[in-house]
Amino acid sequence: MLKAIRKLFGAEQKAPPGDGKVTLADVLANDWFDLWYQPKIELKTSRFAGAEGLVRARHPTRGMLAPGAFLPGASESDMLALTERVLVTALHDWEDCARHGVSVKFNINTPVSALMKLPLTQIVREERPKAANWPGLVLEVTEDEIIHDLKSINEIAAELQEAHCSLALDDFGAGYSSLARVRELPFSELKIDRAYVMNCHTDKINAGLCEVFCELGKRFDLKIVAEGIESMHESHKLQALGCHIGQGYLYAKPMPKSQLIGMMRRRLVGTPAPAPPRKGLARLIPGLSAKG
Repeated sequence: MLKAIRKLFGAEQKAPPGDGKVTLADVLANDWFDLWYQPKIELKTSRFAGAEGLVRARHPTRGMLAPGAFLPGASESDMLALTERVLVTALHDWEDCARHGVSVKFNINTPVSALMKLPLTQIVREERPKAANWPGLVLEVTEDEIIHDLKSINEIAAELQEAHCSLALDDFGAGYSSLARVRELPFSELKIDRAYVMNCHTDKINAGLCEVFCELGKRFDLKIVAEGIESMHESHKLQALGCHIGQGYLYAKPMPKSQLIGMMRRRLVGTPAPAPPRKGLARLIPGLSAKG
């Protein structure tokens, strides 16, 4: 369960050095919460295609902490409070971006318990931007959590759709649902798990699975997103297979909202990025690193 939680909110990180353990309750109570964003890239055109919000904690003495440093052992009530905080922050951050001339569609990670127990539709309606060009929000739910109560999830998805929110199936391939059940899932976006993206240009099994996932996207009219892309070889292979969107350290690390705004103002949304250098996209925009 803890491993799944870490995957939901970002890269793992060991507890920081020093006396005392930082908990999610501490982060929420002391307002250390921060939401960083990792850009998503259209593989065919190299255009920006949105960004995923990832939780961080801005500790006063230990610096910026990744989720693995404070999420283990978190109670369900704290996880629900965190999810609500992430949702409201992402909605307000879009308005900040829009004021700087940038409109970007955000994805946020949402545990199934939050779908079931939080009034997400009401929160979105109350906190959403009023601008006519708000592109909506994508809530990512992991495959292994979603398959146990498809009826309820479909009902919730219909309510969220009315509030201009859609669902993405995260870490696809890591769970246990059959391909036949994919058509029953109320998703507009499918994210291929990093385990299958890794070395897909040389690993025949991974390449074959990625091809199957991309074909599912075509048949069921789903947007296919590949997570954790770290090399140009992987990017080129996924594009050849028909994958729509790429996300990973090859393109950009998670970054603060201010950096995202600055980056996107330099590269207007919808404007193709220049051709990447032969050794990767590390110089595509300032602050990017092929290895993170």
